[in-house]
Amino acid sequence: MPAVQDIISEIKNLKTPEQFESTAYHAKNSDKEDLTSSAILRDCVRSVLTSYINDLEGHTINDLYQLVLAEVETPLLETILEHTKGNQSKAAQILGINRGTLRKKLKQYSISE
Repeated sequence: MPAVQDIISEIKNLKTPEQFESTAYHAKNSDKEDLTSSAILRDCVRSVLTSYINDLEGHTINDLYQLVLAEVETPLLETILEHTKGNQSKAAQILGINRGTLRKKLKQYSISE
């Protein structure tokens, strides 16, 4: 099973937003869902979360949702911005959010604009 880094590298190699959207569409609509990038990513996240919870050894978990969001959103935003060569309008379009929301998230995670 490919690592998350392999999936991110695959995304980085896409040259246009259309290629990215096409790849996402085919992955989402594939008959072999267990082989799609989204399923692989989902399995990786599940595995990491399971390990994290098991490593707590009975300690209380607080704000896990925000922790996971921050850990996923930061590399997502950075990767898409790199893919679009810093074009926030294209990045927002790929992410399916408006540019104002993108700018807010960049500020929230201290990501250079």
